[in-house]
Amino acid sequence: MYRGVRHLMNNMRMRNKLLFSYVLIVMIPVLVVGGCVTFYLREQALDSAIAQTVNNVEKIKSQTANLLRVPTDISNGLMFDKRLREMANRRYSGMVELMNAYHQYKDFNEYVQQYREIATIRFYSYNPTLVNNLEFVPVDSGIEQQKWFETALKGTAINWFYIQDKEDNPVNRLSLVRQIPFPEYNTKGVLMIALSQTELNNMLSKEPFETLIVDRNGIVVAATHTQSVGQTLVDLHLGFDVQGAGKGIYEAKINGKSSNIIVDELLPASSVSGLTIISVFSTEHIVQGANRISLIGALCVLAVLVMALVLITMISWLITKRLQRLSHELGKVAAGDFHVVSSVEGMDEIGDLSRRFNYMVASIGQLMGQVYEASEKNNRLEMAQKDIKLKMMASQINPHFLFNALESIRMKAHLNGEAEIATTVRLLGRLMRRNLEIGSGKTTVRQELDMVRSYLQIQQFRFGNRLIYEVNLEESAEEMSIPPLIIQPLVENAVIHGLENKEEPVTVKVDISMELRELQIKVADDGVGMEAEQLSRLLDRITGTEEPEGSSIGLRNVHQRLTLMYGERYGLHMESVPQAGTTVAFSIPKEEGSNV
Repeated sequence: MYRGVRHLMNNMRMRNKLLFSYVLIVMIPVLVVGGCVTFYLREQALDSAIAQTVNNVEKIKSQTANLLRVPTDISNGLMFDKRLREMANRRYSGMVELMNAYHQYKDFNEYVQQYREIATIRFYSYNPTLVNNLEFVPVDSGIEQQKWFETALKGTAINWFYIQDKEDNPVNRLSLVRQIPFPEYNTKGVLMIALSQTELNNMLSKEPFETLIVDRNGIVVAATHTQSVGQTLVDLHLGFDVQGAGKGIYEAKINGKSSNIIVDELLPASSVSGLTIISVFSTEHIVQGANRISLIGALCVLAVLVMALVLITMISWLITKRLQRLSHELGKVAAGDFHVVSSVEGMDEIGDLSRRFNYMVASIGQLMGQVYEASEKNNRLEMAQKDIKLKMMASQINPHFLFNALESIRMKAHLNGEAEIATTVRLLGRLMRRNLEIGSGKTTVRQELDMVRSYLQIQQFRFGNRLIYEVNLEESAEEMSIPPLIIQPLVENAVIHGLENKEEPVTVKVDISMELRELQIKVADDGVGMEAEQLSRLLDRITGTEEPEGSSIGLRNVHQRLTLMYGERYGLHMESVPQAGTTVAFSIPKEEGSNV
């Protein structure tokens, strides 16, 4: 998978890479974070609304309980009121007596005047001598059939009903209903205390959400919207069985909208039936603030993303345009035009690449010039080497005749007892044969030193005690490969120039050692040496282009062979002190893979 992604990115255009990176790294994460924040704000707003509604329901529950305590206390007082007992059970002989009794009994009216929570108080009695004055109401068949009346007769506990009677002056209010027994008269009646609808409505008017108070029969006794009072939950078409669900928090669709419903129950003291408090709020209404904030945030984020996309597009266009120009200039260089100068400006990486491109083109031009000069130099050297080969070939005319002649001389000297002459002739023949056998290949240090020793022995025969030589070779360097005839010319130069103009014995010393994976070769003599000016002219002849003269040919040949094979730093190095001697040194790097 990694290879596939890498291959895809490598083959994608730079502009597309930037746009793809922007979408992947910026746009998608921002949209995801924005969605998460929107969802979080929505949930926070919903949770806050639920918590607020729960608190409001608790507050309404507490206020309703306080409101219902007033009629409860009044009913408890009337339960044992003697005047009510006498009023309800006395048999009146006529209307005058009854009116006088009604006029004297003002307790119900006083309670209504004293407590704003009370709308009216009625007592339903089986006393046939009573007349309905809206406070004392004789029980008839119509009243007996009312459900609330039937429930009240079952016990003395308090019941709460929204009474919808069909009397001339209907109640249509939430009412306390309870039985008042009179054991001493073996009679009973039903007390009804109707609450003030205004107080109930005022209690709910400031609620931010739709709130209902429902009695046990599902009739709305109070509501935020007063037009709902007196209707049943079925009439409201909530689409949710509130009373069947019981106390709790629910989610449902109310009038086609997703809503939250909070249901709580209130059971007042001394009551067998209570009230249900319902608060309904639309989820859309709650989260619209969060949605509005989210929409504004989304628009801002979208605007920022669009602006960033425009900027990314412009930046990518600027980058690709500069890269295309640089690519075009590289194409000219690839076609062989080394006079191209990149004109891409800037201090960024592309500008730095342009400057390095110009430096590279200039360096290539210089290198090509150097290669051309080196090629010309090699051609001249090759011509010189060919000339040397022709001269060497001319010197190899009839070598067998020469070797046979030297062998005859050696045998004659040996027969005549001239052992030293015979040894010298043998060394000379071996030296000449070795020189003729050596081609353009390589030899070992040990074989090269064999030739050097043969040469020194011949020269010692020539100069006698005037020549002293010493050859020092580290054992680890014996089998290292070196070019042939690379040491012998230096020894020859040391012998010839060291003994020149000097009567005292001259020592020629050859030291060969291995240091830092390089073969170190040094040829020194303690002859007459050279002045600094003379040494400088000699170095010019060795390293220059002009043809050297005399003994400088051998030194130059060695120097050029070393620099051509190993580089400039591996040429000859010379030091000389007048009347103290001359030292010639060079080094050869160890070949890779060599075990020596």
